[in-house]
Amino acid sequence: MKLPNGYGSVTKLSGNRRKPYLARVTLGWTTDQETGKTTQNRVPIGTFKTKKEALQALAEYGANPYDIQNSNLTLAELYQKWTEAYFPTLESESSARTITAAWRYCHILYGMRVKDLRARHIKGIMEDGYIIQDRGKNAGQKVHASPGTKARIKSMFNLMLDYALEYELVDKNFARTFELSDDIIKEKEENRRSHIPFSEDELQVLWDNVGTVKYVDWILIQCYMGWRPQEMGRLRLEDISLEELYVTGGMKTDAGKNRMVPIHSRIADLVRKNYEKAQALNSEFLLNDPDSPKGGINITYDKYAGRFFKVMEALPFNQEHRPHDPRNTFVTRMKKAGVDPLVVKRLVGHKINDVTEKVYTYRDLDWLREDIEKMS
Repeated sequence: MKLPNGYGSVTKLSGNRRKPYLARVTLGWTTDQETGKTTQNRVPIGTFKTKKEALQALAEYGANPYDIQNSNLTLAELYQKWTEAYFPTLESESSARTITAAWRYCHILYGMRVKDLRARHIKGIMEDGYIIQDRGKNAGQKVHASPGTKARIKSMFNLMLDYALEYELVDKNFARTFELSDDIIKEKEENRRSHIPFSEDELQVLWDNVGTVKYVDWILIQCYMGWRPQEMGRLRLEDISLEELYVTGGMKTDAGKNRMVPIHSRIADLVRKNYEKAQALNSEFLLNDPDSPKGGINITYDKYAGRFFKVMEALPFNQEHRPHDPRNTFVTRMKKAGVDPLVVKRLVGHKINDVTEKVYTYRDLDWLREDIEKMS
């Protein structure tokens, strides 16, 4: 049976092939500039086991034409395109880091064609996706996604396929055809652990190991100034005054950016030593690890967290602390010392809704220093 003009064609290829039937469609015409001869620009849409399957593919293309050049786009290629456009719009490195962490669990789907992705594949990777732990006591073991990671995988596919839909790479976002199950939501809430502040005894253990255990000084600086882990790695020398003992820094929110935090007298020497080391390394950042085999001049969140956990493994702590716990320690100790909660919010970069405090109260460096020194 002859197919209509412009419909496309099905050809049986020679040889012993698993999929011998080639389906092609015509995308415009090409004219030879020398001869003037015009020929069809026939583009393949795939090979198939039977002629019936090839004809069905032509029919589906005719009913809903798509960009053939992108028909074989893999999920890994889509992820690359999407993140190149999306990551620059994010305000913090931590937001991008949650996406890259979730993407690691999806490696089984990397080579899959985007047009073949369905809701069952996304659900499957949420349940069965895993990574191989590369450090710590579980190094080399298979680790499945936590409830929180499952939620982030779902969110990532929501956004990535929104992008694919916008650029007509898919005709439906299957990630948005289902919601997180009640079991995942419940499990996520049950597994959410609050931060654990360092006790006074644990702080003393840290002080006792300054100069003995590497990176202990970093954790103490964080405990006495309240920076987020990712903020610690971005503290620049140009924003530090050793004469007046304060640092201007911060990120993530409008309230957190460019906030002034006095350097507590207890950690002044620790800050000064790191400052001088940075100068010797010709680094613009306060924290550096020149002995790192992967380079330790730019301390990202992951690099900071890795060094934090090395300290935790080296010291006799009964509790499982995380990189945000020193920040929680700062807040807890400031409140125990009777410092105004609005001052604490200002120092750690939390949003202040009180109009009198936010608009009409000016807290200068001496006032802030008086409050921060109330911590013993």
